[in-house]
Amino acid sequence: MSDSEGADKTRRRRGSSPASPASLPDDEDLLWEILIRLPPQPSSLPRASAVCRRWRRLATDPKFIARFRAHHRKPPLLGIFHRSSEGITFVPVLDPPDRIPPQRFDMRSYGDYNILGCRHGRVLAMNRWQGEVLVCDPVTGEQHRMAAPSEFRRGLVNGAVLCPAADNQGHVHGGCPFKVVLMSMYTDDYRPVACVYSSETGTWGDLVKTAAICELNDPGILGALVGNALYWLQHRMRNAILVFDLDEQNLAVIEGPPVTNDFRGRSSRIIQAEDGAVGLAILSYPRFQMWQRNANCHGVATWVIWKTIEMHNIPGLPLIGRMNTILGYSEDTNAFFIFLEGDLYMVQLKSMQSKRLHETENIYNYHPFTSFYTPGIAIAGGHDGVESHDTLDDSIV
Repeated sequence: MSDSEGADKTRRRRGSSPASPASLPDDEDLLWEILIRLPPQPSSLPRASAVCRRWRRLATDPKFIARFRAHHRKPPLLGIFHRSSEGITFVPVLDPPDRIPPQRFDMRSYGDYNILGCRHGRVLAMNRWQGEVLVCDPVTGEQHRMAAPSEFRRGLVNGAVLCPAADNQGHVHGGCPFKVVLMSMYTDDYRPVACVYSSETGTWGDLVKTAAICELNDPGILGALVGNALYWLQHRMRNAILVFDLDEQNLAVIEGPPVTNDFRGRSSRIIQAEDGAVGLAILSYPRFQMWQRNANCHGVATWVIWKTIEMHNIPGLPLIGRMNTILGYSEDTNAFFIFLEGDLYMVQLKSMQSKRLHETENIYNYHPFTSFYTPGIAIAGGHDGVESHDTLDDSIV
């Protein structure tokens, strides 16, 4: 080959066009994929929507918001509801810019209502004097009211609100149907009674009672959802846990773990342990003792100590906790709300982190509230509807 022929081939190789790159998504699809990966905190989408009109149009698109929730699946813990002297009050737990002003989820106008629980983005409250049950979504302002069965209009009543698809791991809560479970131990035949309301049918189901007489005189504490069953811990009966199976529509009493002095008062909470088993967390400051209930192939259940956590290893907590009690537990984030020496703390045992929320002289039950809070959707004056906000302040609006 002559030098001129080799030079011609070299020039042709250098001048040849490169292979075509793999096709990229157009700008709209690429932006969609970028924004959907923002953290699910309240400030993420509002700040993205402030960039330009195009970003705002996408960040407020209902289809995008649905995909955003489906991508993250688990909503953030926004705050806690509790009943105070002013009524049902919201206490935010996030820091700016994600902090939600308390007045955004203000429910103090429901002064005659007692809050029974929060779950799957909804709040459950009841006016026992009027026999009325209230289910509301603080984010959208959606409200549902229904008359309670007569069996639940006296004495103290426990209750829980939940999504019918709670056991579906791929389900994203938001605008879905709901169930309400009421439970009372104030019956003439000394048999605890429960009843389920379905928003899909708009009716209450049959009354469900325990098979045997149970002399339980404690209304219990907040119900915990583990698997597809609700559990209520009985303080005054040392080894009693009331269980309502949502699938079988069965109400029964099981024994708790073989502990003594720590299994009393507000120092215990039903939790979900490993592999979906029901567990019990006992606070005996400065230790957290965790029990787990295991069942063998014959259905025989035994309680075993799962783990013990030394709370002195968690930064930010006081060294001494003579006054200590568990006031709340978040099933979604595994966060405990603990009263220690006049202060309320949020404690994450998995990450071994704590946060002091505020000083308090009163001890209430605190109901953790988790939900996606997206731009342009907020409670509007306590009524059904939405309220749009075009600007951001130091706190999320």
